[in-house]
Amino acid sequence: MSLLTVKNVGKRFGGLQALNDVNLQVEEGSVHAIIGPNGAGKSTLLNCFVGKLMPDTGSVTFDGTSLLGLKPHEINQTGVSRVFQTPEIFSDLTVFENVMISCLSKRDGAFKLNAIAALKSQNDIRNHAEEMLEDVGLLEKRNMNSSSMSRGDKRRLEMAMCLAQDPKLLLLDEPTAGMSRADTNNTIELLQEIGSSRKITKVIIEHDMHVVFSLANKISVLAQGTVIAEDSPENIKGNPKVKEAYLGEAQP
Repeated sequence: MSLLTVKNVGKRFGGLQALNDVNLQVEEGSVHAIIGPNGAGKSTLLNCFVGKLMPDTGSVTFDGTSLLGLKPHEINQTGVSRVFQTPEIFSDLTVFENVMISCLSKRDGAFKLNAIAALKSQNDIRNHAEEMLEDVGLLEKRNMNSSSMSRGDKRRLEMAMCLAQDPKLLLLDEPTAGMSRADTNNTIELLQEIGSSRKITKVIIEHDMHVVFSLANKISVLAQGTVIAEDSPENIKGNPKVKEAYLGEAQP
């Protein structure tokens, strides 16, 4: 069953047609990768999913609900969470406080940065936050200031913050950008663990093909704002249209 459906989406910036009649379906429980050369329209498409951009044409539907016209925090409330290229965390808070804030945003619909003291007295919030940190391997660092963490651990913290909101769909925008190979492999393992323990559908935009082929069971390829191929990882590897888009010439 399709959880996220994109139909005939188009987006123009002045004279640039960034997206042109894009169609794709993300099946529930799948890991769906969106790849393509720089400037292909990947980030533009993702921003249409999360309320940062409004398409000029077409529709974006999540779990039967149109996402168009909703603000980012309203989309978050429908069950969509996003991991950004640069981890989005509250650098002046501890690891534990970051996750508690995220728990509260799901329950009350808004961040309440002045509520840390009150949150600490609420056992349900504390227990849920601890569970999320344990799931991503950060429980022992719960009292660390988040600004002093490594990039890999910041990514784990951001994952914990997303998981705390019990999402149905997790959008990952270049989740391994700027990471060492060791941190990249750790992130792959974390996402695989999340996939085995939770039924969360994932959409990944990623340049690192090692990450894509390690995680995805379906891939959509964008080039010049158009989906030129959509298939399993095995079939995408040998698709001549994909090779041409990436290498600039048709391959034998």
